[in-house]
Amino acid sequence: MASEREIFSLSGPLFLNAIDWRNTDHRRSVAASLVQSVYILERDRQQNRLGPKALAPPWWEFFHFRLIQVLVDNEDQSYFGAIFEYKYPNSHFNYPYYSAHNHNQNQNQYQNPPKYVIAFRGTIAKKDSRSQDYKLDFKVIRSNLHNSSRFHIALQAVQSIVQNYGASDIWLAGHSLGSAIALTIARDMVIKIGIHLGTYLFNPPFASLPIEKIKNEKVKHGIRFAHSVVKAGLAAAVKSQRPEPPHKSDDFTILSAWVPYLFVNPSDPICSEYVGYFEHREKMVAIGAGEIERIATQNSIRSIISTAIEKESEPSHLLPSAFVTVNLSPSPDFKRAHGIHQWWKPDLQCNYKLYQFR
Repeated sequence: MASEREIFSLSGPLFLNAIDWRNTDHRRSVAASLVQSVYILERDRQQNRLGPKALAPPWWEFFHFRLIQVLVDNEDQSYFGAIFEYKYPNSHFNYPYYSAHNHNQNQNQYQNPPKYVIAFRGTIAKKDSRSQDYKLDFKVIRSNLHNSSRFHIALQAVQSIVQNYGASDIWLAGHSLGSAIALTIARDMVIKIGIHLGTYLFNPPFASLPIEKIKNEKVKHGIRFAHSVVKAGLAAAVKSQRPEPPHKSDDFTILSAWVPYLFVNPSDPICSEYVGYFEHREKMVAIGAGEIERIATQNSIRSIISTAIEKESEPSHLLPSAFVTVNLSPSPDFKRAHGIHQWWKPDLQCNYKLYQFR
């Protein structure tokens, strides 16, 4: 029996019958819906829902996309991603218009629909997929996702689309584990070949202690300050004994011009640390400790230790720049705070802020 949340006519953003592609809220809703369609593609596979019984197609057809490829994990044969191509409606073109609700950092920039969207789902806790998904979740915690077959399949798919059609108007989108895949690929594209892809990351995992859950602001800031000082000191000590490869210190600077979209919920412990990560950086600059934070913000304790013992560990969740959307609407439980459905609600109350690394 299908759940209501899988059926587009019951839980999808039906209000988006005319899309303003310059409106950040509209783009967010479309990207989230395409990610949701990947979840349902896998549930259709698990439930053997074929042809007219399949529930996934309305989640992309409503927005005039067509499915051109499903990405399959060769470990368990599960569907973890999909590539969609935008097809302009025959009756009219969805040309963008100016909106007061457009929160893009460059509001005068003309925004077209994406030509292609590569979307990745997160973990599905069902017997046909959970074993492999949980293994990859653990790799995310260990900053080792790039050493998985699923990541390499996804990377090859993105590289193929870019090579065949160019990088213009291509989006990556993902939720939870899927956002970790999208983020790691997007970082690689920037650092290795200088290509900036539009990237929409919903509830992206941040591997850290849950400092953001502390309610006392002074205590929280004190812990973050101490943490930054420790990281900066350890990083400097390790660097003096084992200099970084020539490229590594430049990666953060190279990435700083790329601005992904992050969508986080402060009630979700998986992604909430991104709120404190960026806010703390600004506070450190304000109190004159910007140089400490400049070093600390590029390192995790795990990556510093890995460097010291000459073991590879890439903290891909650490970002120099991002356009962060924080969901301020109440979330009664973890499932709703972490779920993808929250991101297309028409009454969503959000705070938007652009952070750029200097």
